[in-house]
Amino acid sequence: MRIESRLAQIGSVKEPVTGAVSYPIYQATAFRHPKLGQSTGFDYARTKSPTRKVLEEAAAELESGDAGFACSSGMAALQTIFALFSQGDHLLVSLDLYGGTYRLIEQVMSRFGVTASYLDTNNIEALEANLRPGSTKAVLVETPTNPLMMITDLARVSEWAKSRGLLVIVDNTLLTPFFQRPLELGADIVIHSATKYLAGHNDVLAGLIVTKGKELSERMAFLHNSIGAVLGPQDSWLLMRGMKTLALRMERHQANASRIAEFLLEHPLVTDVYYPALPHHPGHEIQKRQSSGNTGIFSFKLKDVRLVEPVLRHVKLIAFAESLGGVESLMTYPAVQTHADIPEEIRRAVGVDDRLLRLSVGIEHCDDLIEDLGQALEQAARETEV
Repeated sequence: MRIESRLAQIGSVKEPVTGAVSYPIYQATAFRHPKLGQSTGFDYARTKSPTRKVLEEAAAELESGDAGFACSSGMAALQTIFALFSQGDHLLVSLDLYGGTYRLIEQVMSRFGVTASYLDTNNIEALEANLRPGSTKAVLVETPTNPLMMITDLARVSEWAKSRGLLVIVDNTLLTPFFQRPLELGADIVIHSATKYLAGHNDVLAGLIVTKGKELSERMAFLHNSIGAVLGPQDSWLLMRGMKTLALRMERHQANASRIAEFLLEHPLVTDVYYPALPHHPGHEIQKRQSSGNTGIFSFKLKDVRLVEPVLRHVKLIAFAESLGGVESLMTYPAVQTHADIPEEIRRAVGVDDRLLRLSVGIEHCDDLIEDLGQALEQAARETEV
């Protein structure tokens, strides 16, 4: 069955008693035992909940994994994964990294003796040079990265990592399993901030983990239950509802983003556009090979830093707000928002400077979005005389 059909049918044949097409919300934390030594399969909601179970099974199937785990946020999912590691362990991590992930590694995991090296994960020589035999345990990859859309060849990195006995963890938030399935390319773990494209409506906070392999899945199940940062039944249901329309939304996000990226590429007040669908983008050919489409998020640099504030002030249809992946278009200023926890010298070295804006393109009419950007840039130019 094709992925569009599987998405639309999430939970629709899972309730045998009533035949409910929309799987029910089981708002229960405790479940009655038939008798001593017997269980219905559900004992306590932290360990397993009916609504969450359907969501987790769907996530595992969509990502071609063996087990899924729904968490209370993307960061909770990442923390659960990081619990696989111990004092003295070392990670190889994508250089252009979401600021929250950097914060978790450097300000939390470092206190427990887990360290990381940040590098271009598409550079095998750099991975090899930073490998610490006996200490390095995993490669954590964002592809595309946030916000500069750097691409990693997942099959190549996974092959290298397997030869060194390392886990490969891939953040698939920006492409979703509709466009990219890292486990099929050799990864061991996929993580999602499901708040973003999977839920898709800026109304639910959630994270997902999908694992490949029996032993790793059992370890993750133990950590998921032990840490307990699990997703509640109401949010599990909302996430499933959002995922049913993922195929339609991702196609529209991609189409809108491609047109707007091309518009900005030709605009005199824009110097750079970072979007993998553009032929000049580094990694464009890798992206075409390992993914069936493109995300709805991209970043661009304005000609002058003085343009930033008035552009953000004058957009009307597009909201100046954090987050991404929802049906509404949002614009973010990474240097002071999503990537504020990354030291300035590191940000600037990567390219996340004070002229960079990130646009999460929604599903509105593309012409309206282009008109909104055009008028905001025009007014910014008049006010600053740039």
